[in-house]
Amino acid sequence: MMTKNLLTRIAALWMLLLCAGSVTAPARAQQADRNLGIIPAPLSVTALPGEFRIVPGDDVAIVYGSDPARKEAFLFRDYLSRAYGLDVPVVSERKCRAKKTVTFTTACDISNPEGYRLTVRESGIEVCGRDAGLFYGLQSLLQMCSTATTDRERVTVPCAEIRDEPRYSYRGIMQDVGYHIYPVSFIKKQIDLLARYKMNVYHWHLTEDHGWRIEIKKYPRLTEVSAYRAQTCISNYDPELCGMDSTPYGGYYTQEEIRDIVAYAAERHVTVIPEIELPGHTLAVLAAYPELACGDDPGPFKVAETWGIYEDVFCAGKEATFRFLEDVLSEVMELFPSKYIHIGGDECPKERWKECPYCQQRIADNGLKDEFELQSYFIKRIEKFVTSRGRRIIGWDEILEGGLAPDATVMNWRDISEGIKAAQQNHDVIMAPTEYVYFDYLQGPRHAEPLAIGWGFNPTERVYAYDPTPADLTPEQQKHIIGVEAPLWTEHMDTHRKVEYMMLPRLMALAEIAWTPVEVKDSTNFLEVRLPEHLAWLDTTRTVYRVPTPIGMRDETLYGSEFTVTLKAPVKGAAIYYNFDGQEPRETDYLYEKPIRLIVPPGEKREIRAIVITPSGKRSISTTTVFVNGPKPVENPEDK
Repeated sequence: MMTKNLLTRIAALWMLLLCAGSVTAPARAQQADRNLGIIPAPLSVTALPGEFRIVPGDDVAIVYGSDPARKEAFLFRDYLSRAYGLDVPVVSERKCRAKKTVTFTTACDISNPEGYRLTVRESGIEVCGRDAGLFYGLQSLLQMCSTATTDRERVTVPCAEIRDEPRYSYRGIMQDVGYHIYPVSFIKKQIDLLARYKMNVYHWHLTEDHGWRIEIKKYPRLTEVSAYRAQTCISNYDPELCGMDSTPYGGYYTQEEIRDIVAYAAERHVTVIPEIELPGHTLAVLAAYPELACGDDPGPFKVAETWGIYEDVFCAGKEATFRFLEDVLSEVMELFPSKYIHIGGDECPKERWKECPYCQQRIADNGLKDEFELQSYFIKRIEKFVTSRGRRIIGWDEILEGGLAPDATVMNWRDISEGIKAAQQNHDVIMAPTEYVYFDYLQGPRHAEPLAIGWGFNPTERVYAYDPTPADLTPEQQKHIIGVEAPLWTEHMDTHRKVEYMMLPRLMALAEIAWTPVEVKDSTNFLEVRLPEHLAWLDTTRTVYRVPTPIGMRDETLYGSEFTVTLKAPVKGAAIYYNFDGQEPRETDYLYEKPIRLIVPPGEKREIRAIVITPSGKRSISTTTVFVNGPKPVENPEDK
């Protein structure tokens, strides 16, 4: 009989099971995919002849080889019931008498706790791993079922042997809730997606100049005052919409909600790492506790209402500052059992410190050279406190300035040279550079996309092409690159639906660069074979995602007289509509069914505009290709 605790844990994973997919794909086409539809691509896949089937009336059982494997066994049972209506019993290995089995076991010689082995034969399936590895093996099996099965009354899985383990130990996203805050239900939905794609870190940016989002019992004004701003700027980019919305905004997560989220994530092998910003990005704190700012009578301050960097920061010379932060971090560490605590450390202006008698006295008393070394003093002192509690700190790469705390891990967000520098100093590094993995950057032309940071462009293809381990490092130094993370800064993400749009499908590309070795990656297989299957699953859920433009077409001008345009839908089951008349394409236009032949007379041009419309009705932005029969302009090097 299942224990009450096990039943509770299985019920808690219900949303993840729903994410396991209800999308079908032709089995023969799926067998042609050497990665068997799995994202991220496994380390090793060996195809075997035949397929494993579960059909109504089969003598089949789901077997667990040990108590730690029971959870995955019951999760798979519930998946089969919900997705296919199949009622398959779960039994212990010693009691099993079935002809065909799906076995979950921890009895294997896999050294990596996140590694697994998945073997599929006609007579049965075995998923083997320890702890998280067994869970990840289940995720691969669920993906294989959802993409290989051709009808809804039976399960078909191609026979294969998979050996898999992650490239990096740290695989995450950073969700900022300081600028805008989102429901607990959405945070959990993000965690479900992370677990599905074998990501293991949810970095939660909880404090900002613009809002404090975590309840601290000892300092109630943090949630009474710091959690709310009087209004918000509308846009940084449109001069006609650069004013304020005159609407109060804010909120915070209670300690009870935080414990719930942390436990929910832990069930899915996702670690929640909190971030408490210091010494900068603290204007919201100073609005409630102005005495923590520089000077004898600082303030008054108000929670920030416009995006940017503010010069008022924590005073590095007052002991009250460190008492406050130690109190806050003590409560934070009680809520979050994570190995790491993120302390920010980025974008801290030094102007107030230069003018502050307390900060200048601190510099003199400690023989510091300047305000940069004062920041190093600040970070080292906080690190010493965090370390005394058995934890380690992570900081943005500015913590390198003035000398780095001895056991600090660096999160590289600026130029990758900062990550290289930290690794060369034998510090662990998490790569999160703006130019490759910032998910607040645009995915397409600015005029066609939701408002985002104006200067960045990180489409899915660019994310996928990124290698987090710099080639400039020696093999020994490369070991200090422990992972990769994609930040979601939310100045321009005022709804959770927009966060989804900015996150998906880039999350799938991030998962693969975080898990899969470079030599196994294949951009064509990912973008044209596996991703369309996964987006088709996503299309069946109540999730907002960016629909990619047609595969085989982009915004460009081509020169010549005859052309053949071959397209493919980036979402399985989606339709492509196109026209030649310069209008935005819609369902009334041509439906793409075969390659398009174009003949362009001399001196003339033709234009194709195309759009993707998914089965649920979601649309891509339109793509335009211009075909010119004439001389190609000579490029001016200065224009590049």
